[in-house]
Amino acid sequence: MHFGGEHREAVEAAVEVIGQARPDLVIGSGDMTRDGVRSEFDAAQAWFARLPQPQLSTPGNHDTPFRGPGEIATRLITPWRRFERALGPADGALWSNPRAQVVALNTARSVQIRWNWSKGAVAAGQIRRAASTLAQAAPDKLKVVVCHHPLIEMIGGPMTAKVRGGTRAAQAFAEAGADLVLTGHIHAPFVHPYPFGDGCTQAVGAGTLSIRERGVPPSFNIIEADDCDIRITAMAFERTGFVVWRTWNLTRRRCA
Repeated sequence: MHFGGEHREAVEAAVEVIGQARPDLVIGSGDMTRDGVRSEFDAAQAWFARLPQPQLSTPGNHDTPFRGPGEIATRLITPWRRFERALGPADGALWSNPRAQVVALNTARSVQIRWNWSKGAVAAGQIRRAASTLAQAAPDKLKVVVCHHPLIEMIGGPMTAKVRGGTRAAQAFAEAGADLVLTGHIHAPFVHPYPFGDGCTQAVGAGTLSIRERGVPPSFNIIEADDCDIRITAMAFERTGFVVWRTWNLTRRRCA
């Protein structure tokens, strides 16, 4: 949503569409704010409060302060405090019900030893924890990972993620039986299979509800799953409301 730079009409219209969908879980895949300031997190918190429960979120690279000299100490010492006060744990959030297991991990970093701090990274410990949770879930459960940065580059996408440790993480999650890896960052919806394991783990990117469009209208995804099938529908905002932009129909590995 990039609150502080949100598309106001799209954000407002999304509340009604998401409410009507009656989802089992609302997922936020990062970049809730534009500059990581308190007022933007207040807006994000208020917006999520209007959506159905339960909810699970993970931070993006914009969700830690990075503008102005007064924010340097906050970024270095407590980079995710504002996110956690507004939206919950910054890393390792879990959700499950009898039909699904969802695990989140934080791929954003407050500081990195490279010029572009907006790029993602995954630590070995994060990979182990998430993969273990997936592997221990019942075989018939839908297994989902949520993070901000696409772990493998989207070919032909509008920007790159270049996640350190991303390929290793993608392979580990595929081998642990992940059905879906949900991400943001790119601002364009996409679906493509990981080239690991049995090829049934799908990378799924969400669009943005901000004015930071990259060739795609403001959008978000609705994901529906049953015992054998997964349907991913990208909903795009046009003029005054949301319409179906694209739909992907997938077969779960248990039925492949």
